[in-house]
Amino acid sequence: MRSDTERLHDIVEAIAAIDRYAQQGREAFEQSELIQVWMVRHLEIIGEAARVLSDRLKAQHPEVPWRKIAGLRNIAVHEYFRVELSIVWDIIQNDLTELKAQIEAVLRQLEG
Repeated sequence: MRSDTERLHDIVEAIAAIDRYAQQGREAFEQSELIQVWMVRHLEIIGEAARVLSDRLKAQHPEVPWRKIAGLRNIAVHEYFRVELSIVWDIIQNDLTELKAQIEAVLRQLEG
C-alpha cells in the first residue's frame, strides 16, 4: 500500500503532467481529444490519490479541498458523460497552481 507521502507525490507529478500540455493553450486543448483525455486522466489520478489519503492527514490540512478533488474524480470516472471540458479547462487554469502549492507545503511538513 502506498504511503500518504507517495500519494502526495503522485498528485504533484499529475499536476506537472497536466501543465506540460496546458502550456499549449486553450485552443490546443479544445482541438485535441488526446490532450483532453490526457488532462482528464491526470485529474482522475489526482482525485484518486486525494481520495485514499489517510483521514488523519486530510483532517490536519483542511485548507486543501479534498472532497472537491475526490468529487471531480468520481464524476470523471463514474459519470463521465457529465464532464464539461470548459470546466476542466477552468480547473486547470485556476485551481491547479494553488493545489500544487498546498500539496508541496504538506510534503515539506511531512518530509521536513
